[in-house]
Amino acid sequence: MAEGQIRFDDGAAYERYMGNWSRRAGTIFLDWMAAPSGLKWIDVGCGNGAFTELIVELCAPTEVHGIDPSEGQLAFAYKRPAARLAKFGRGDAMALPFPADTFDVATMALVIFFVPDPGKGVAEMARVVRPGGMVAAYAWDILGGGFTLEPIRIEMRAMGLTPLNPPSVEASRIEAMRELWTGAGLDAVETREITVQRTFANFEDFWATSMLGASIGPTVAAMSPADVELLKTRVCARLPADAAGRITYGSRANAVKGRVPK
Repeated sequence: MAEGQIRFDDGAAYERYMGNWSRRAGTIFLDWMAAPSGLKWIDVGCGNGAFTELIVELCAPTEVHGIDPSEGQLAFAYKRPAARLAKFGRGDAMALPFPADTFDVATMALVIFFVPDPGKGVAEMARVVRPGGMVAAYAWDILGGGFTLEPIRIEMRAMGLTPLNPPSVEASRIEAMRELWTGAGLDAVETREITVQRTFANFEDFWATSMLGASIGPTVAAMSPADVELLKTRVCARLPADAAGRITYGSRANAVKGRVPK
């Protein structure tokens, strides 16, 4: 599987494709974090604000800052109900635009495998969190077959095609996440798997939604019509529908959390 350039610049398309998955996994992740209310949060790589909105809805923060490099994603985030509290802005995960000890909690949701130097990203989150505060992340288990588009990726590989991977895909392994957190000097490091399911109205709903994914859509768009039809046939056979024609399958993420030493 090759690494490649995967960009998310369309906030609305990302919402339809990944927003639903993100909320399902993010709800479990935030419950596991068990952070009390009344804290200051930073959401690193906030994208279109899907996870930031969960923080606002579920964690009763006093302040939330969402940082992302994509203006297209941020434009969608600005329009979310969460923007009544959350502040969104451009920023680099490896050089966060905040002083040390600014926040109580730093999170990175479905992002760590996009950070060119994941170790630097974790170190930056630890830097801007006060002593005793929490640093946490979750990411799809791409190398372990847990990615949301894995049914398509399996059939693409069987056809001799190479799905794109994020540039730092190794960082999504649960062992790698633990090493990154301990390597950043964080205490009380814990990891877990998060498994979620999603149901689509029918195969065409699943396919159209999946094509919005930046790691699949461009590759499929470059295929011949005959190969696209063959790929769809193979994937459809892999995802049997229920009596109402609905398609349901699961995905898996790896999660990690730790504390900044006091």
